[in-house]
Amino acid sequence: MKSVFHLAYHVTDLEKARAFYGSVLGCAEGRSTETWVDFDFFGHQLSLHLGTPFATARTGQVGDHMVPMPHLGVVLGYDDWRALADRLESADVDFVLPPSVRFEGSPGEQWTMFFNDPSGNPIEVKGFRDTAGIFES
Repeated sequence: MKSVFHLAYHVTDLEKARAFYGSVLGCAEGRSTETWVDFDFFGHQLSLHLGTPFATARTGQVGDHMVPMPHLGVVLGYDDWRALADRLESADVDFVLPPSVRFEGSPGEQWTMFFNDPSGNPIEVKGFRDTAGIFES
């Protein structure tokens, strides 16, 4: 069995976080209190706590793009990635980097998109037709 990661970070509003992570991203809610809520983030445990989100800046250069650092990400199979991209587009999510393909034709070909949660936390979701290629160069 592969390990499940746990990540905890700050959000400014739990109800907006619940609406975004639950309704828009489709993540199931887990335990919660008045100051935090857990989500099943595509098979991983994400804990959102009330507080000031970490500072980010577009300092990560990937190809021709400067992406927000640090950021949270997940890798999905292409069909799940496409379905999520369609759901985000239907919800009028403002993309930092809209759904697109990069490294096309190379062993690491991948689809990607960057967006922020309502508190400004950057999220990247990658899609691979063959997840065996995740670490290929």
